[in-house]
Amino acid sequence: MRKVALFSLLLLAGLVGSQILPTLLGSTFTNLALPIQVLTMVALAFIMIQVGREFEIDKTKLSGYGKDYLVAMTAAAFPWIFVTAYFLLVMLPAGSWQQGDAWKETLLAGRFAAPTSAGVLFSMLAAAGLGATWMFKKTRILAIFDDLDTVLLMIPLKMLMVGMAWQLGLIVVLMAGMLWVAWRWLNCLNLPNRWPWILFYSSVIVGISELIYHGSKTMQADVPIHIEVLLPAFVLGCIMKPDHKVEQLPQEKKVATTISAAFMVLVGLSMPTLFGSGTSSSNSLTGAMPAMSGWQIAGHVLAVSILANLGKIFPLFCYRDEASWKERLAVCVAMWPRGEVGAGVLILALGYGIGGPVVTVAVLSLALNLACTGLFILMVRKLLVGAAKEKNSFQAESIRSKPIRNKQPQPALSRF
Repeated sequence: MRKVALFSLLLLAGLVGSQILPTLLGSTFTNLALPIQVLTMVALAFIMIQVGREFEIDKTKLSGYGKDYLVAMTAAAFPWIFVTAYFLLVMLPAGSWQQGDAWKETLLAGRFAAPTSAGVLFSMLAAAGLGATWMFKKTRILAIFDDLDTVLLMIPLKMLMVGMAWQLGLIVVLMAGMLWVAWRWLNCLNLPNRWPWILFYSSVIVGISELIYHGSKTMQADVPIHIEVLLPAFVLGCIMKPDHKVEQLPQEKKVATTISAAFMVLVGLSMPTLFGSGTSSSNSLTGAMPAMSGWQIAGHVLAVSILANLGKIFPLFCYRDEASWKERLAVCVAMWPRGEVGAGVLILALGYGIGGPVVTVAVLSLALNLACTGLFILMVRKLLVGAAKEKNSFQAESIRSKPIRNKQPQPALSRF
């Protein structure tokens, strides 16, 4: 668990740096924003390629993956619904729910609560030594589907903000195409798979993604084509032929751990500033809200954080034929960590002029969740240890309860 503690400290260090460095460095830190973003995406792509290389699909059980997607969809939708309802009914002025702008702004701001941070989650679970458990395998599928669903549901939200655009439809087509490639050519591509090559592939994926993004932004600045690197990196890992001998080499493990550690710092540094994030154009309904006291903000942050995590509990009521309730609850808790995707949603919301106490609460809630990531992983580990003890105890009890049959003496063979 020392590695989990280290990763948690690195997350906190990055988070603290994201708040202190802008003040200390001023415009210099602003110039560092793009390099930090690119390095974060490269590290995320590296992690997701490794996740894809270990991913196994049973093509005879397609319906099972359909069920997983539905469960993941609820895990992304319920936190969003709960938090949006809280923003709309509790934080905004009375009667705001009758205004269309209030719905648009809170739906977009509340979307930060939906995505699980796949990169943070997989790195932490691997560091905790939980990579071989049923929980890890199930969470891996759900977290990836969770993030895909978040990206898909951002498309209608963008349409609410900017109207219909062909670029948004193209993103859906590209995502569907990449998923089909992963399914059709699973473990078929024989590519070099040592860590320098994986890092090279990650850089190429990020480079292509950024070229498409900035190129499309020159055509229409308010609707760029933004392809999250998580999906193409995961797909590349899926279609690569696995090589378990290479994965077990000490140098490969050391580099993977180093990149995961760097990713923790970068995710923390990618967070929006906690104070001053509430300022925005007064043209937006949320931006025109009056300021709140520190105690009011703290209460709202706590409530939003609880609602966002309660929304991830639905998998507890599924998979009863596959795992105990503790293992299912461990899956739910494992999906609590948020990070780079949620921060990206909030940055997008700020870009559309959404602000005020709503965004301040959202940013602080995201930061609180990020700071508690190590605690969540410890909770997961404790649940799995408890589940294993109960399983062993049950097996021992069932063995003791079986009646012991006394062997009957065999009759001697008569001689003829």
